[in-house]
Amino acid sequence: MTTRKTHLDTLSISLLLVCCLFWGFQQVLVKATLVEVPPVFQASIRFAGATLLLWLWCAWRGVRLFSADGTLGAGLLAGGLFAIEFACLYVGLQYTSASRLTVFLYTSPFWVAVLLPLWVASEKLRPVQWIGLACAFAAVAFALREGFSAGAASTWSGDLLALAAGMFWGLTTVVIRASSLARVSAEKLLFYQVAVSTAALPFLSLALGEQWVWAFSPFAVTSLLLQTVVGAFASYLAWMWMLGRYPATKISVFVFLTPLFALLFGALWLKESVTPSLLAALVLVAVGIVLVNRKPTT
Repeated sequence: MTTRKTHLDTLSISLLLVCCLFWGFQQVLVKATLVEVPPVFQASIRFAGATLLLWLWCAWRGVRLFSADGTLGAGLLAGGLFAIEFACLYVGLQYTSASRLTVFLYTSPFWVAVLLPLWVASEKLRPVQWIGLACAFAAVAFALREGFSAGAASTWSGDLLALAAGMFWGLTTVVIRASSLARVSAEKLLFYQVAVSTAALPFLSLALGEQWVWAFSPFAVTSLLLQTVVGAFASYLAWMWMLGRYPATKISVFVFLTPLFALLFGALWLKESVTPSLLAALVLVAVGIVLVNRKPTT
């Protein structure tokens, strides 16, 4: 039986920093690769590779993925929501900056805070969490207003797709925490998500009319390898491993670092503008996440 720790140690903090750093970098990496590889096709390659790697990992570790444990329905639902999240995410990167998209994506904890109490009574919102939700609403209003005032329909459509991605990420979390998936291994939980994405996203790519070109440049190959091996396999597996061993509320506070890293990499690599409204939105999202995940003192 896994022994849960009551605090974050050096290992967990190091892993969290590395994961958040890469996730922030990954949004910029995906956007930079769009000139060669269409968005949903890019995601399809990523999750197909991750599914294979995860299957090999589980075979080596002796983790059973296909045993009948009553989680198939919930697993397929979580996997479907996960696939929709990444479809919105990758398509949205065509229309908005990586830094803006990441701010909207990380509104996910607020969807969880609002929806989870409908199924888990113990998760009822406390006053401080309502304040956190108010911060999130203000952040979205700040950033969306800037997108609309920019005068480009593509910007706010990308923003809305990013907001939808955050919603579907939140819905995936709700399904996991409110169903039988809460008791499965981290490997099987991740396998449901990447395997369903592998099955569904190629059809969506074809439906969108994306061109499947297999002549990749060295940069595109490197990008796809990083997205697959580090992003969709290693970092997600590490995140789920930590969720099973460390306090989820303390881990969740670290996620606000990801938009910060995306902002930094977007400005340095893609020369994306860092506006006061975007910085204000980032700060409000960070404060909101801290408040929503704050445990009661008594």
